[in-house]
Amino acid sequence: MKKFRVLLSFICMLIFIQAADAHDIKIGLLTNVETIRLGTSTYAPIINAHTNKSIYMLDPMRNYEFKAYNDNILMKMGGKYYTLDTDEFTVKPENNGFVSAKNKWYRGIFIVKNINGSLVLINKLDMEEYLRGVVPSEMPSSWQFEAHKAQAVAARSYAYANLGKRWKYGYDLKDTPEDQAYNGASAEKSNTDQAVKDTEGIVIIYDSKIIPAFYSASAGGQTVSAGQVWNHDLPYVRSVPSFDENVKKNGHGVGMSQHGANNLAKQGYYGYQILQYFYQNITFARIK
Repeated sequence: MKKFRVLLSFICMLIFIQAADAHDIKIGLLTNVETIRLGTSTYAPIINAHTNKSIYMLDPMRNYEFKAYNDNILMKMGGKYYTLDTDEFTVKPENNGFVSAKNKWYRGIFIVKNINGSLVLINKLDMEEYLRGVVPSEMPSSWQFEAHKAQAVAARSYAYANLGKRWKYGYDLKDTPEDQAYNGASAEKSNTDQAVKDTEGIVIIYDSKIIPAFYSASAGGQTVSAGQVWNHDLPYVRSVPSFDENVKKNGHGVGMSQHGANNLAKQGYYGYQILQYFYQNITFARIK
């Protein structure tokens, strides 16, 4: 009952913050490649990003190849390449359809850019939909629900705090653990979807700012301060027992241990309590 009262108190103390264009994020799926293959689950127009005019309608469940050529993008049809007369286009499936790339299905729209003679593939989508593909990619869906909630809030905080991080490529974050693992709609699970929904919009705040909530798979029994890894400390992170001594260290060890979060959840801790353990002197806010 005590933990229940603590959670109620937390909910009543939530603050609300505004974020410019806060609900969309751009994820880089491919960077500096010669060709890209795409497919869609429904009809989807290719739209010139500069004129906003439709160039071609993609048929559903068909594979298409695109190639960089000088400052243009070519599309392969019938064994031949045809110019699209643009260096950037978007693909937006009809009826909330999905886009296929890298042998996975994704939500949202896709952007293809020719940057200095190489292609970049970007998935632009709502932040909460993005997180549906992150949580089960970063943490096994078989783990504890409260650990999933902690992961959802940490991942959301990291994403918001790092918007624009990779702007020179036209996107915010990579889809790899270099930022956060993201495997699109193909990774989604009902329980991790629920964890994202139950924490919708909630981020971690320190000194009135959203923190980049660093986390790693395991810290081997003790987390480390940021200064031990990156030569600069973070005031909301310090070394604490990581509750994962049964697992070999995997990752930088800064902030939340994912194995530790799961073990704490098994002991009955709520997701927000787990976060308050691994990140010190923090509060929570909900993005409006």
